Amino acid sequence: MMSSGIDLVNRDPNNINDHVKVCFEDVLAEPEGGHSFDCVWSNSHMCFECCKNCWYKLLTLFFGICIAMYWGYEFAVITFWHVWIYTPALRVYMIECGFLQKFWHSCLQCYLRPLFEACGFCFSGIRVTNSTE
Repeated sequence: MMSSGIDLVNRDPNNINDHVKVCFEDVLAEPEGGHSFDCVWSNSHMCFECCKNCWYKLLTLFFGICIAMYWGYEFAVITFWHVWIYTPALRVYMIECGFLQKFWHSCLQCYLRPLFEACGFCFSGIRVTNSTE
């Protein structure tokens, strides 16, 4: 069933909460050789599911809308900061780094390259020989 573009049947289409296992079989299990009476097990199942569903519905009734509003606000703030602050700041940083990279490259080419070329010329005449005596 769809209501204003929201799927009311499959409420986790991206499997975000696959790790949340809340069914009776995911929470309670009796090993072989340790079984309770069948009536206890089936009534435990019924009570577990009933309480889980009732409490979940009550909690979402009282708190779900407020929590959804909070998370909507939180993601709006995150989006705002990324769109208006972080991304432009990162762009400025990248522009400045490009300038600094060119500046340091020029400095190295102008000052250190001649120095090292001169050192290389001075030391190019050195000959090393190994003698074994």
